[in-house]
Amino acid sequence: MGEKFELENRKSIGGGCINEGFAITGAGAGGDRYFLKLNRAEALPMFEAEALGLKQLAAAQAIRVTRPICWGTAGDDCYLVMEYLAFGSGSSQAWADMGRQLARLHRLAISDRGFGWQRNNTIGSTPQINNWSPTWSEFWTEQRIGYQLRLGQRQGGRFEGSDRLLAQIPRLLKGHNPQPSLVHGDLWSGNAAILADGTPTIFDPAAYYGDREVDLAMTELFRGFPAAFYQGYAEIWPLESGYQNRKLLYNLYHVLNHFNLFGGSYSAQANRMIEQLLS
Repeated sequence: MGEKFELENRKSIGGGCINEGFAITGAGAGGDRYFLKLNRAEALPMFEAEALGLKQLAAAQAIRVTRPICWGTAGDDCYLVMEYLAFGSGSSQAWADMGRQLARLHRLAISDRGFGWQRNNTIGSTPQINNWSPTWSEFWTEQRIGYQLRLGQRQGGRFEGSDRLLAQIPRLLKGHNPQPSLVHGDLWSGNAAILADGTPTIFDPAAYYGDREVDLAMTELFRGFPAAFYQGYAEIWPLESGYQNRKLLYNLYHVLNHFNLFGGSYSAQANRMIEQLLS
């Protein structure tokens, strides 16, 4: 931050299932407030990648993004300090604005190198591989579905028809040639909010350059986004035909990742999705 920060108060506000999260307040009349994430020291690359993703999303100047302040290690811990944002409830108009702003991000922030990113990052705590690929179907087959299936199988998961599915992905995506848009990458309702002043914001990204539809698909996987959000998005950039079919393939990635993180019933859900994709 460039100047000394003296901690006066620290309040746990939850950091999800991966990190610890705190609101921290500085001493003195200013009482600056920040959001602090903590994890084990070896998790620093995860925070470094998150900060880079936030900076790139912000650079597009399309939607409000949490600003990273500093990150590093302290003893056995690593930390990421970001500006503190006060959330509000959000009107239909604010959610429509979020949809419009996300569409502008997808339309304006594009890569001339293909699909991928300049470094690997994480989806939750799972490594997310982002090697550059010239085609979307190749990227999604090898670095998204294929990678998660291999992780799951090493953990004892049984996914019937997985080899057939990997062979079929080019067919499932045939004729769909998306531009490589900068995507949030983990856009469920817990990673988006309306601020107290009505400004939409997104945070906790797993950013890369991919098909914009992956963000829209995930908003539907766990629900939580109102109709106004989708209406606002469509005003700026309507989705292409075939999205409803591709959505299942894109959300399989997140269901497989949830199996790799949490186990349980996600294996059965992934198998149902694979069966549906192959039918």
